[in-house]
Amino acid sequence: MDSVLVTGGAGYVGSHACKALAVAGWTPVVYDNLDTGHRDLARYGPFEPGDIGDRERLEAAIRRHRPLAVMHFAARSLIGSAVADPLATYRTNVAGTLTVLEAMRRLGVGMLVYSSSCAVYGHPATVPITEDAPLQPVNPYGWSKLAGERMIADAGAAYGPTWTALRYFNAAGADPEGEIGEDHRPESHLIPRALMAAASLIDCLEVYGGDYATPDGTCVRDYVHVSDLARWHVAALERLRNGGGSVAVNLGSGRGWSVREVVGAVEAVTGRTVPLVTLPRRPGDPPVLVADPARAAALLGGPARLPGLDRMIDTAWRWLQRRRV
Repeated sequence: MDSVLVTGGAGYVGSHACKALAVAGWTPVVYDNLDTGHRDLARYGPFEPGDIGDRERLEAAIRRHRPLAVMHFAARSLIGSAVADPLATYRTNVAGTLTVLEAMRRLGVGMLVYSSSCAVYGHPATVPITEDAPLQPVNPYGWSKLAGERMIADAGAAYGPTWTALRYFNAAGADPEGEIGEDHRPESHLIPRALMAAASLIDCLEVYGGDYATPDGTCVRDYVHVSDLARWHVAALERLRNGGGSVAVNLGSGRGWSVREVVGAVEAVTGRTVPLVTLPRRPGDPPVLVADPARAAALLGGPARLPGLDRMIDTAWRWLQRRRV
């Protein structure tokens, strides 16, 4: 089977993409330093320990497995950490992506699927957000992802690799078959933290800001099931293999939910109360981020197949019970 080098493949979205690749007949080769990933999630193909900043180790892995493409997930992804320590974020997300691109060029890997982010849009002027919206990040994480996209586009124009930049909105849920799921330590994402509060694994859920210009004062986000994200990654790869051109694509459901709506859904799914504490706004948090998913539907095999918030929460709840409770 043709192989794909998956940087960050032992992480949350990366491990789900590896499962989808294996189901589709590819061999995913996980390249991960396990800083935030988990070895037991790298179960669908060979595992290569390594950091994307380590050029020699990265190139050795490419020489061993001769992948047709790279799926590049490895990154620092926490906005709060990026604001507190921007240089560490740029070192991994920008310098690390440069190392990946240089290795691809030297060793003749001709396709790249890049894990980007809706953070490249910053505070959008209109919602839902199309791919043609202005790219105006408001935090170092968003700038690092935009820098990655720029480098990838320039490398493609100069050297020929084709690419797809997938701009995620909020990944949620877990593998419906229960094999893999979200396991950040510490956990910072809303849905798993709400579930942890419902399970009494943490004292309460922190809500950052209750005074936004939204219907209930809390931030509104577009949540998309991680299995849909994984399927779209495989579709992006196969589109490139079939001659499709380079493109940036939003990955979202096209529907927004506020923090309080998510909490209500968690309480409905679990039958438990989520204790809350409202804190000041965090720097760099836009009030509303909702995707226009039309391009993904047109290019990557249709809209989300698991679009309901309850389904995302239910799969995440079952994973949490299996993993931590």
